[in-house]
Amino acid sequence: MNTSEKDFQKLFEISKNARVLQGIVSLLDWDQETYMPSGGAEIRSEQLKTMAGLIHREKTGRKFKTALSKLVDLDSGKVRTKSLSKEQNAALREWRRDFIHDTSLPSKFVEEFAKVTSQSVIAWRAAKKENAFHQFAPYLDRIVQLNRKRAEYLGYKSHPYDALLEEYEPDITTAEVTALFQSLQQKLTPIIKKAVNRSIDDKFLFGSWDHHKQLDFGKKLLDAMGYDSSKGRLDLSVHPFSSASHPTDSRITTRIHPESLMSNISAVMHEAGHALYEMGLPQNQYGSPLGDARSLGVHESQSRWWETRIGLSKPFWQYFFPLLKDTFNGQLENVTLEKFYAAINKVEPSFIRIEADELTYPLHIILRFELEKGLIEETIKVREIPEVWNAKMEEYLGIIPATHAEGCLQDIHWSMGAFGYFPTYTLGNLYAAHLFEAFAKEHPDWEKRVAAGQLGFVKVWLHDKVHQHGRRYPTLELLKLATGCDFTADAYLHYLKNKYVQ
Repeated sequence: MNTSEKDFQKLFEISKNARVLQGIVSLLDWDQETYMPSGGAEIRSEQLKTMAGLIHREKTGRKFKTALSKLVDLDSGKVRTKSLSKEQNAALREWRRDFIHDTSLPSKFVEEFAKVTSQSVIAWRAAKKENAFHQFAPYLDRIVQLNRKRAEYLGYKSHPYDALLEEYEPDITTAEVTALFQSLQQKLTPIIKKAVNRSIDDKFLFGSWDHHKQLDFGKKLLDAMGYDSSKGRLDLSVHPFSSASHPTDSRITTRIHPESLMSNISAVMHEAGHALYEMGLPQNQYGSPLGDARSLGVHESQSRWWETRIGLSKPFWQYFFPLLKDTFNGQLENVTLEKFYAAINKVEPSFIRIEADELTYPLHIILRFELEKGLIEETIKVREIPEVWNAKMEEYLGIIPATHAEGCLQDIHWSMGAFGYFPTYTLGNLYAAHLFEAFAKEHPDWEKRVAAGQLGFVKVWLHDKVHQHGRRYPTLELLKLATGCDFTADAYLHYLKNKYVQ
């Protein structure tokens, strides 16, 4: 092993220590959302604050900086040696990027951010339960202030939101997202008007659906998707999520809605899509950036792929609808496959983002993006959120929430401090459609195979094209490598038009 290889391995080991600590934080977060007693909130915030400080110091300390500097010029990004592989050079590129980001944030700020957001999540949960935005508002106000400060620490060229967006979806700007979303909204609005059909009967999807049977069916879906239960588990939380500390420990949660059949099904398939991505990351790269997911947008492409492109397709239900009928002992006895398929794809404006249909879903994201952008640039005040939220819901979807719980308090993201996250949901839909077009060309018989209950080949394709690469390639390069085509929104719009406008 030459000197450069030894230096690389030393850097890898230092980075791996930080990754292990991050995995511990993931478990603390998972516990907080699932089994932690409510009385443990105060000490949990202290624990998360302490861990955030430890991780930050590990990733920005002299030891890490010295090891990284031996291999790459921190100012220019130029690698100092030619003896490393392309894969190792890609890792150095990402390590340097992370280092510049992390060293921009003082340790005290990182600790404060972790403590405040931990407290805020608890406050949000109580406020949502009591439908009391005013209880959450002081926490949100503090989080907005911290995110403005975060943007200043990180730096930006044009807009403070750029800095926050960069943390979740590198190499895209606020201006680019704004233009993309405006175009998308203009093109989707006429499609939605044509597709909205309240004459479709979906009443049978709502009623009394047994809690345990819903969970049992969810587990059947996980098995079929290839989710390895020896490396994960399914639990309950207020807001469904996926949490991974390692490819061998990738957990998901769902939310059982006793009166809505599809709520749990959609949540399970969505979160499992995230978990399969984490399980498919290369274990030998754990601790290196190449052992991490590319971006939140790419992550969301995986979850929305499974939730919508597979989970809302007719071939999928040709196989799973009889199993669903058996699970619920006659409750769907008089429902045909055609009627069920039409019902689960009914286009109708609704209040809850995670339960929105495919066509109106992007409008929910555009609304949140515009609110976040306004809060960061100080054109919207926290106290104005409920009013602005409801006004935009009426403008975009023609409906007004009756409560804050089904309006501005429905999502956990702001309480977590995650400003810049929401745009990745729509970007994920766009990425998924771009990928799916290539998948369908490579597997022209995919519908026949899925209708036979075969889902393994879908997981393999995603692993080969996306999962195994980690962060080796920038997003647009990864998408082109997987599909052979430059990324555009065309595949997404083409899919929606073909499915919903006939």
